[in-house]
Amino acid sequence: MSDDVMTIREMCDAFDVTPRTLRFYESKELLFPIREGQKRLFSRRDRARLKLILRGKRFGFSLEDIRQLLDLYAMGDQQHTQMAKTLVVARERLAAMTRQHEELGQAIAELSNQIAWGEKELARGETTAPAT
Repeated sequence: MSDDVMTIREMCDAFDVTPRTLRFYESKELLFPIREGQKRLFSRRDRARLKLILRGKRFGFSLEDIRQLLDLYAMGDQQHTQMAKTLVVARERLAAMTRQHEELGQAIAELSNQIAWGEKELARGETTAPAT
């Protein structure tokens, strides 16, 4: 294929996704491949959008947030609106991730303490258990 378009197989290989994933993003109107019969051809724009979709998913953005952010690209203001909205969504997501990180840190500490307590109890039981 040329640099301008890629087949679904080439997209899957390049981005480590499945054809089902690409079809799903197409059904959610996140990607807009060129249709030639049953064949889908993905443009540079689709590749750029997929890169942003995958990055957004890695950060935990919802598909709806991602769709809305991608749709702002066409506003015609040199992506100022898109960037401003992206920063708002990113700050909200970062705050949620920070809360989750703190909660996870607490849960890890509590579980570590429980494991240490259980190990001590087992060790104490082994040394004081009567011989049979």
